[in-house]
Amino acid sequence: MSVKQKRRNWTRDELIVAFNLYCKIEFSKIHYSHHLIKKLAKAINRTPSAVAWKLVNFASLDPSLAQRGIKGARNIGKLDKIIFDEFINNWDKFIYESEMLLKNYFNEKVDVQREKEKLESLEGTEKNRVVKTRVNQSFFRDMILSSYDFKCCITGINQKELLVASHIIPWSKDEKNRLNPQNGICLNNLHDKAFDRGLISFNSDYRLIVSNELKQNKSPSIDLYFTNIEGLKIMLPKRFLPNNDFLKYHYNNIFKK
Repeated sequence: MSVKQKRRNWTRDELIVAFNLYCKIEFSKIHYSHHLIKKLAKAINRTPSAVAWKLVNFASLDPSLAQRGIKGARNIGKLDKIIFDEFINNWDKFIYESEMLLKNYFNEKVDVQREKEKLESLEGTEKNRVVKTRVNQSFFRDMILSSYDFKCCITGINQKELLVASHIIPWSKDEKNRLNPQNGICLNNLHDKAFDRGLISFNSDYRLIVSNELKQNKSPSIDLYFTNIEGLKIMLPKRFLPNNDFLKYHYNNIFKK
């Protein structure tokens, strides 16, 4: 009779890369058959089911899902919560760390040196900062778009090239929340530009507000794409709901009343 193999505890690095996938895979596609879940499972010598289940564990810690009555798994490990909290409190550090770890597990070269060489005019420290920023911005885009199932929250447009991970509080105004997914919203290029310039905003019920500046423009196109849809409730993300305090900041400081 064979002795049952003792279950192996997850390491910190394994949990960090698992959370990376939790952020980037569409919530509805977290399944043992997903190609990234299978790839990570092979890399860390675990079953795809075990990896998928760990991502579901993280979902149970996500307050955005709890607000919508969506529950994840219940057998949360102490280290699961520690990793979740570390990301939430320092996105800038852990996004970059998780991307580097994931590349390592997948045996994919991260040619940081080549990226630095493209920035010939910058000094070493500045080059490192720019490379890290690019990695983090790319992750932020993936995280926001996947949370909205790669659809504009206003129009439902699902052409990836036309989508933008918009910052609610601008990048330059809040360094701490630059990469916080609750400071992001998925818009198409047109509505992203209007949001960025304060021509539209959203209230605490996630409904579209149109500025008087746009309303005074009697163009049929403005009516079609803006005025006629004022009050529309946006499609909410599957995780990382927009933070209401961030929306209030946008309305009070950027929106053209």
